[in-house]
Amino acid sequence: MPRSVSVTYRVSPTPELLAAAAAEFFTSTVAAAVKVRGFARVAVSGGTTPKAMFALLADRAESYFARIPWDRLLIFWVDERCVPPTDADSNYRMTDEALLSHVPLHVAQIYRMEGELDPEVAAARYEAAIRTAFRLEGAETPAFDLILLGLGEDGHTASIFPHTAAINELGRIVVANHVPQKDTWRITLTWPVIQQGREVAFLIEGAGKARSVYDVFLGTYDPETRPAQLIRPASGRLTLLLDAAAACELPRRAASENVGTMEI
Repeated sequence: MPRSVSVTYRVSPTPELLAAAAAEFFTSTVAAAVKVRGFARVAVSGGTTPKAMFALLADRAESYFARIPWDRLLIFWVDERCVPPTDADSNYRMTDEALLSHVPLHVAQIYRMEGELDPEVAAARYEAAIRTAFRLEGAETPAFDLILLGLGEDGHTASIFPHTAAINELGRIVVANHVPQKDTWRITLTWPVIQQGREVAFLIEGAGKARSVYDVFLGTYDPETRPAQLIRPASGRLTLLLDAAAACELPRRAASENVGTMEI
């Protein structure tokens, strides 16, 4: 049986307010990690939902920019498409255009997945980079200070898709995962690594995700079909940041209530 986890879900009325809530969560989590450990290691996801959050973080007119200790922040990726960094589908490119190119991060603070390489080579190189960055030995697992995840309508997260080999991977930090339903390969952190994140949050937007949110967090446990159900952090807590449309099938005691909790 999977471990029991306390889920806190924070609902924003609009996508714009969701981006602001996510930016606040990112900023406060990074600042707290730096205060305790002297640095913050964050793994981010691609897609349109985090893009708006990145733009807020990079905006010097917003309070987030001044509150983030940029010189103490290390950026990693949760997953990547097997494309060059200049490709429109690259998670790195989106993050670079929305965030990295606008903030004072040194190249040594940015750990890109090399999607242009052979997938197995790229996965091995990224695992080696993580091991070096975290100074890991043997079978040790990295503990990211923050892991930001998305959720697909099919119940996938990271690049761990339904009925793919990454669901059964227990020993690696990073794997190349063939996704037959998309006829492509992806590079992804494995779910046991995601489990070890000190803070793990899903950032979810849109009515198209509402059924998946319900199925993953309230439905029957079936990670082969809904791989996001594998994410049960060792910390015992998980955060969902959603807009109202994505949260419409979650239980709330009142229509106006914007914070809820549940055990999964």
